[in-house]
Amino acid sequence: MIVRALLLSTALCTLSGCVATAVGAAGAVGVAAMQDRTIGQGLDDANASNELKTKLMAAGPERFAEVDVEVANRTVLLTGRVDSQQDRIEAEQAAWTVRLVEEVANEIQIREKGGVRQNLNDEWITAQVRSRMFTDGAVKSLNINIETYDGTVYLMGIARSQYELNRATEHASLVRGVKEVVSYIHLREPETRTQPPTTATNTAPTETIESTTPVERGDSTYVPR
Repeated sequence: MIVRALLLSTALCTLSGCVATAVGAAGAVGVAAMQDRTIGQGLDDANASNELKTKLMAAGPERFAEVDVEVANRTVLLTGRVDSQQDRIEAEQAAWTVRLVEEVANEIQIREKGGVRQNLNDEWITAQVRSRMFTDGAVKSLNINIETYDGTVYLMGIARSQYELNRATEHASLVRGVKEVVSYIHLREPETRTQPPTTATNTAPTETIESTTPVERGDSTYVPR
């Protein structure tokens, strides 16, 4: 089993969909509300995803029909297959022309079509990985997008801790039929809060010092204790 962990500078969970699928603004808002990202980030990702899918469809529906587009926090992940290196390059170039996109990860493979059996197997793997994460209380599966192509599982999203990231990757690697796991999961940055100014006060306790000097009392000597 091969596991590749590719940590992006910033990454949040994305909306899934092949080139022929477009997600509306209402859907993006609904998904973002359940994930650890803002509604504004969700809308930006959905708009960038739809714009890129439209560009690829216009360039050639048959050439890019098996290319999957994921967008997370202005980062595009391209997976799937094309027939030639030129198609792979053009898909990436199209991604760079999309407004709001700041990074592109091109995982498109150059190969022949896999057929119905491969598609069914990939869908089964994705479902198994999703099921394992969903039943794990330590993993917030809504924050992680899962795509599978020819036995390679791609994970993209955000983890709340290193432990959660490791658990998500492990779940994918343990599913039967998985050849490789490519992780674009990023650790969520801790929130920084500005502490209100405090006024320093002297709270040191007052120390009482007792005298041990002998005190003369009449005929005897008295030592305070």
